[in-house]
Amino acid sequence: MLLLADGDRVLLGLRENTGYADGQWVVPSGKLEFGEDAVSAVLREATEETGLQLRRDEIRLVTTVHHRSRAGQGRIGLFFAATYEPARHGAPVNAEPHKCAEIRWFPAVNLPTDTYPYTAAGVAAWLDGTPMRLSGWK
Repeated sequence: MLLLADGDRVLLGLRENTGYADGQWVVPSGKLEFGEDAVSAVLREATEETGLQLRRDEIRLVTTVHHRSRAGQGRIGLFFAATYEPARHGAPVNAEPHKCAEIRWFPAVNLPTDTYPYTAAGVAAWLDGTPMRLSGWK
């Protein structure tokens, strides 16, 4: 999970045609590929989804979220944060239009109501400095 910050805003993508969280806003994210470490995965996903080339020294782990979907499936997400630098990174693009309807910047403290709970939990934990948060567990 990548929390790409531009001042007080974060970059979100609107999922579509995936079967998972379609119609909801999420941070750039994905799953590990076989043999891949978490840092390499977040850098790869950033490029695949936004076209941005981030360096290892630009990201830092800020929180972990243990999320359970409405269907009961549990997932653990590592949320990494990076500061967007337009002069170095260029403009983010929707690099996966077959999976994402659009990308857009939103105030981190005022996410859209249709933000996926997993993403909302990670953003909230990052904002308040919580190292680990549960989401969807009773």
